[in-house]
Amino acid sequence: MAFLFAVIFSGAVFAQRPAQGPVSDKIYKPEELGYKLVWQDEFEGKALDTTKWKVRGIGPRAIAYVSPRAVKVEDGFLKLYALNENDTLFGSAVGTQGLFMSKYGWYECRAQVQKSPAGVWAAFWIQSTDIAKGEDPAVYGAEIDIMECFRKLGPDMVSHNVHWAYGPNQQSTHGYQSYLKGLGEGFHTFALEWFPDKYIFYIDGYKFYEITQGISNIEEYMILSMEYPGKLEEIAKSVFPDVFLVDYVRVYQK
Repeated sequence: MAFLFAVIFSGAVFAQRPAQGPVSDKIYKPEELGYKLVWQDEFEGKALDTTKWKVRGIGPRAIAYVSPRAVKVEDGFLKLYALNENDTLFGSAVGTQGLFMSKYGWYECRAQVQKSPAGVWAAFWIQSTDIAKGEDPAVYGAEIDIMECFRKLGPDMVSHNVHWAYGPNQQSTHGYQSYLKGLGEGFHTFALEWFPDKYIFYIDGYKFYEITQGISNIEEYMILSMEYPGKLEEIAKSVFPDVFLVDYVRVYQK
């Protein structure tokens, strides 16, 4: 594996940031860092556990509709679909709002990203209920994008981002791109370590970025989703049905 790796991709990637590989060869595990498991879902049942998750944002979103019909739990996985049924597009999202809210710690999912080479994308993120109420992320929180898989940027890349101060003065770190060979195939872990003064992003236990902007100091909730872009032409290369497969979600705290 090539560490401290930067890859020259297309100009579209540079508009975000050049992709980077892991910054060291050490594999970090939350238990070894002093964390204890405080919340988990292994998706072992036959339906979404509504004591832990709710289908989030049912209704129009971008060019699609978020619908419970695109959310399934079976075979030990949460399956978040992108569907095209008779030219009606369905997306999917589940969240822990009102069920599990927390701050700081280690947030991890093991998942397989979507197959479409462009268009729809898988996402694992954390959101604040107060993000539109003010501009100080410490007080009003932030959107912390632990992982978004925009495969148009490259088959083995994911993006991390932080947004805060929703409204006319919204701010963002802009995308941090991570490259890891084989990331677009099979299952991988995506994790955030959240401190009072920084975020650290991990893939398969490897550290990729430390970010000190937009730090939230309030409790927030988790979201898993299959997202759509804003224009129909952007899904020309999407393959339907497509699915974001989640094996587990675990939260650890000290």
